[in-house]
Amino acid sequence: MQRAIVPVATMLAIQVMISISVLALGVMMPAVAQDLAIDPKLVGLFTAIIYGVACVTALATAEPIVRLGAVRICQLALLMAAIGLACNALSAVAATVVAVLFIGAAQGPINPASAHVLAQRVPREWFGIVFSIKQTGTPLGFALAGLIFPLLLGLVGWQGASLIAAAAAVTAAVVVELLRSQLDTHVAAGKPSGGIWPSIRFVFIHRELRVLGVAAFVYVVAQHTFTFYLVTYLYEHCGLSIARAGFLLSISQFAGTAVRLVSGGLGDRFPRMKLLGWTGVGMTAGCVAIGLLAADTPFWLMTLVVVGYGSVVSSWNGTSQAEFAHLSPPGATAAVASVQTALAFSGAVVGPPIFAAIAALASYRAAFFTVAAVVLITAIWQIVAARAVPRAQ
Repeated sequence: MQRAIVPVATMLAIQVMISISVLALGVMMPAVAQDLAIDPKLVGLFTAIIYGVACVTALATAEPIVRLGAVRICQLALLMAAIGLACNALSAVAATVVAVLFIGAAQGPINPASAHVLAQRVPREWFGIVFSIKQTGTPLGFALAGLIFPLLLGLVGWQGASLIAAAAAVTAAVVVELLRSQLDTHVAAGKPSGGIWPSIRFVFIHRELRVLGVAAFVYVVAQHTFTFYLVTYLYEHCGLSIARAGFLLSISQFAGTAVRLVSGGLGDRFPRMKLLGWTGVGMTAGCVAIGLLAADTPFWLMTLVVVGYGSVVSSWNGTSQAEFAHLSPPGATAAVASVQTALAFSGAVVGPPIFAAIAALASYRAAFFTVAAVVLITAIWQIVAARAVPRAQ
């Protein structure tokens, strides 16, 4: 396990930086919307664009990851994130649209690249905890975004905050160069696959992976409607300030980091699909509770609900990725991880706009309750499927 420390730490750091970039617009959206004279609920459309592009790049980079090296692809992703953040600082609606295109392109390759590196460095019996450690980069990045951007808004405005984040992404790409030859020496020796289509077919004809793939799609709907709408929801519906709402988002993501590690450790000892099913049951309860919040809800209770739901809804992805890697054919980890990533990101494309439409036409409460119902159905399906396919982890 000692030889896995540097790869895990490197992939974790990259995931943190990309996650900060992805959530930047969501946290700053109330201020951005006011200056650009647009509806804050457009964050749902922007989120859909980010993850739609990420779906495409996730599938498209499976082959380049093997040929060029996973770290090189991650560096390119960091530079694309920097370009996107810099574009956002131009204070124009068109520039913001371009920004989300670049940020989406940056998001796609990270999970397949990480899976390609880690699967060759980590024993399979440690996949759950190691992949979960790497995936803590997502809630950690979101938590940092929730803390940093409200602070920067007060100091340099949202344009200045975007430029500072862009500079941080460029710095990360340069620093990672110091480790590239060490990590890519091991991963570049793999043979190119026959393309992504065999892996797509493999996932959909494999009973467990098919269920896990659909669950990833649905769980991301829950995760991203929470993450990307929480600040706007608490600001518009519950009357909190952007800073206070961002703080709640931040601590929920820190809590999610801890729960994600617990989930990863449990996944190395118990059937992961069953664990993911029961996680979905917890997500259902939390989603209903979020939908019941109101302006007169005591702040302590609001904090308890947000942190509780946020910790569960952010906990599942590392366990899911570990199971995909565990079930991947030899040499195809990056390609199968690309399919899992594309399925998950598809949920981020479909979920937020539908959530926004329900919130606009009915209410935020109706939107959260709809998400809860779909998650519960999926959770029960996984629990039943796990019983039908017993397997030692």
